[in-house]
Amino acid sequence: MGMIGGSLEGFIGAVHRRGAALDGEIELVCGAFSSNPEKSKQTGEALYMDPSRVYGSYEEMILKEKELPEGERMDFVSIVVPNHVHFPAAKCALENGFPVVMDKPITLTMAEAKELKVILEKSGQLFALTHNYTAYPMVKEARQLVKNGVIGDIRKVIVEYPQGWLYELLEATGQKQADWRTDPERCGAAGGVGDIGTHAENLAEYITGLQITELCADLTIFVEGRKLDDDANILLRFDNGAKGILHNSQICHGEENDLNIRIYGTKGGLKWSQMEPNTLELTNQDTGSRIIRTGVGNLSPHAQAHTRQPAGHPEGYIETFASIYRNFAYALRAKHGASADKSATGGLGNASSLDGYDPDVYDFPGVEDGLRGMGFIQTVVKSANDEKNKWTKFEI
Repeated sequence: MGMIGGSLEGFIGAVHRRGAALDGEIELVCGAFSSNPEKSKQTGEALYMDPSRVYGSYEEMILKEKELPEGERMDFVSIVVPNHVHFPAAKCALENGFPVVMDKPITLTMAEAKELKVILEKSGQLFALTHNYTAYPMVKEARQLVKNGVIGDIRKVIVEYPQGWLYELLEATGQKQADWRTDPERCGAAGGVGDIGTHAENLAEYITGLQITELCADLTIFVEGRKLDDDANILLRFDNGAKGILHNSQICHGEENDLNIRIYGTKGGLKWSQMEPNTLELTNQDTGSRIIRTGVGNLSPHAQAHTRQPAGHPEGYIETFASIYRNFAYALRAKHGASADKSATGGLGNASSLDGYDPDVYDFPGVEDGLRGMGFIQTVVKSANDEKNKWTKFEI
């Protein structure tokens, strides 16, 4: 793996590196860790990397790695930069023959997202988007319960993502994470909606298998001096007739990272919270609630394949990134015809094995998820700005 972005002063780059390394399937071999060549060099030194493969720009990295013999060059690129660099970096990688794993949202604008899809299809390369919350074992289990009709036809979806870290004008202090996430030039048309609202949208559509068709949005900037939304309240309509509520906020004092979802159908309901990721609650008016726990009982192969810890040991945030990177590595090997003995761990484990590889079990978000995310941002902003026609058709 080669990495674009992820300098020492950043947050998400270290998360990606730890996740990618967890299963022993992927090795970080090169990087352009910052647009500042000196910062890139310092990061490479801190990671004990070969100085000759620490680059001053992503263009230099991609072109020089391309010149190396096959088997020595990087196999794919991980892109962990602010949103405005997503498109040019991914374009450069794909057009030079390198698959891409990229942090969300996919691009700065919808136009870029559509162009990137065309470039991706023309390149024939693999692409993954790190909507990591979909990789929790109990999220996988919830998706399979819905697919198997356990809760019946879905009627109601409530998904929330409250945070509190931007309750004040943190960007005015020079805090790096707040600075770019509240800057329209680097973040895009929306603030909180793009940063965490897209995770809520993706989670709702992933578990239910439904798509949002219309929405009615109310966006607010509560903190004086801020340029982008820090609070959103959105009504949803889904393609099967179900109704929903999506709330995301970054000014909820004391909240940490409480992404949670409740889904109600004609036969039962499901509840899951990222703050208690090992627990999925299956609810029923007649029989009462049933608690389903990670690593306990007869779970679906999809949940088992993403369960890393024994029962009672929390599955964590880093592991969700690890699962996406592992699944991407399996897909990359499958594309190149790799095969080996199946691991004795019950899944593919740490082996370079693809016997029994099932892309439905070892799935990961892709370009279509990215387009849906950009469509969500675009539609929310449009709805919030239209005072006459609040219900706005979801368009890509």
